[in-house]
Amino acid sequence: MRLPRRSLWALPGLYAGAAAAQDFPSRAITMVVGFPPGGQADLAARPVSAAMERQLRQPVVVQNRPGGAGAIGSGFVARAAADGHTLLMALSSLAVIPEAEKLFNRPPPYTVDQFAPIGLVNADPTMLAVPAHAPWRNLAEFVAAARARPGDIPYGSSGAYGTLHVAMEMFASSAQIRLLHVPFQGAGPAITALLSGNIQALATAPGTLTQHVQTGRLRVLGCWGRERAPAFPDVPTFLEAGFAQVEFYIWAGLFAPVATPAPVLLRLRESLRAAMGDADLLRAFETAGSPPRYLDAPEFARFFAEDSARLVAAVQRIGRVE
Repeated sequence: MRLPRRSLWALPGLYAGAAAAQDFPSRAITMVVGFPPGGQADLAARPVSAAMERQLRQPVVVQNRPGGAGAIGSGFVARAAADGHTLLMALSSLAVIPEAEKLFNRPPPYTVDQFAPIGLVNADPTMLAVPAHAPWRNLAEFVAAARARPGDIPYGSSGAYGTLHVAMEMFASSAQIRLLHVPFQGAGPAITALLSGNIQALATAPGTLTQHVQTGRLRVLGCWGRERAPAFPDVPTFLEAGFAQVEFYIWAGLFAPVATPAPVLLRLRESLRAAMGDADLLRAFETAGSPPRYLDAPEFARFFAEDSARLVAAVQRIGRVE
């Protein structure tokens, strides 16, 4: 049906968006990671950016902006120009940070409605790791030691209310134990501290642990998934061990500023979909022990909403943690 001429003039945004899509991308794309190198978001971003670069024929550069359990990087992208040239590879903590700020009556650095989902790239159950020389060989021994020494066993995280912190506090609450929280800027530095013995426990993704378990430097005691992790089939879940409401996944997903024109978002979705079938990307994910799990924007939006509701409830249950 032909639109009346006045209707055409009433839709300038439509034509601006179409024109933007035709020219997109016109320069390098920045993929922001709100954590240091070595963590789940960074491990996902690097093969994804390389594969998308081959699709878009423009550089896709990973930029680490660590701090605030991912809040600094997420806030930067929320305020960025909505033209598709600045993207965010985020973790599940994206929904947690604004909710945590409410507990302290502080304005959030961003809100989740400032982001448009492009696609999910992976989703792993979180794993509880300890140094291989630690005396605990299973969950029961770890819990017994924590009950005998309240607040004495240090564990690392990517920052207060970040992905790794919320997972561990879920477990501590269910097990009725108290641990010593030691925040870092991301999973990479936290794993370094675990390997050096500066902390004694860490909740993190399988992909960040695999090589260290294989070389005998770390031991995995438990899994936050509903089912056991394929990379660690002998490690029981917390639900199996009788700890209720202890379920947590570290996923990585790609977002753009919400005002990004629809045709540009579609181009990004198409490029990510193609990238997720890239042989080099698949090899990198498998080598890291973190198999891809792709969801396009509509399915990812539903996944994000469901996961966020569970995490917001967990944060409210945990309450204020200084």
